[in-house]
Amino acid sequence: MEAKLIRLDEVDSTNRYLRDYQPAEGEGATIVVADFQTAGRGCGKNTWESERGKNLLFSLLVHPDGIPASQQFHISMAISLAVVEAMQAFGISDLSVKWPNDIYWRDRKLCGILIENRLQGSLIRDSIIGLGLNVNQRAFVSDAPNPVSMVQILGHECDREVVLRRIVDRFMLSPCMLDLTTMRYNAMLYRRGRGLFPFRDANGRFLAEVVGTDATGLLTLRRDDGRSVQYAFKEVEFILQ
Repeated sequence: MEAKLIRLDEVDSTNRYLRDYQPAEGEGATIVVADFQTAGRGCGKNTWESERGKNLLFSLLVHPDGIPASQQFHISMAISLAVVEAMQAFGISDLSVKWPNDIYWRDRKLCGILIENRLQGSLIRDSIIGLGLNVNQRAFVSDAPNPVSMVQILGHECDREVVLRRIVDRFMLSPCMLDLTTMRYNAMLYRRGRGLFPFRDANGRFLAEVVGTDATGLLTLRRDDGRSVQYAFKEVEFILQ
């Protein structure tokens, strides 16, 4: 893992830490790992429940080479696939990616990812990838509807350092070919190929099947009346049953 590693006992947010961080000249990727976050968050106003010292909470600062802003979803796909492949290496199956980048085991959330890209002209200057993965937490007390951890799935605890290295190594080695990454990502999409499920958009609730995404991250759903509709992030909500 060719990256500078910073370990913190406690921080408000590893993403926020890296927003303020000034890399040394010539420094490549930077990883910040915390045992506890006081203000860890998911997308929007969501928070992330994590028992101190039990889970993997980290952010990764990378400087992509020549990725246009129009293709920034490539980073989301690559880190999602890296997490899935790392979990599979631990023997966890039945994994999927709930668009855009939640990692699910069956119908329960194992990992959340929050990505903040900073642009320079038409290119991505750098990307902060925040990740909260439930590793050794055995019980959840918040009102989050469907959390699950590696220890609950596997029946034994896992070394968080090994988990970290497997995820980061796979992300760093992810293929640069956008078409291949998009194809692999679509193959892992949550609910894809499983029939009709309830969703909600600005016009209300409806039934649809998941078709896939394009390279920009737009999600295509096929509604029960046969119409195909594309959605950008936050324009449609998965209704969990």
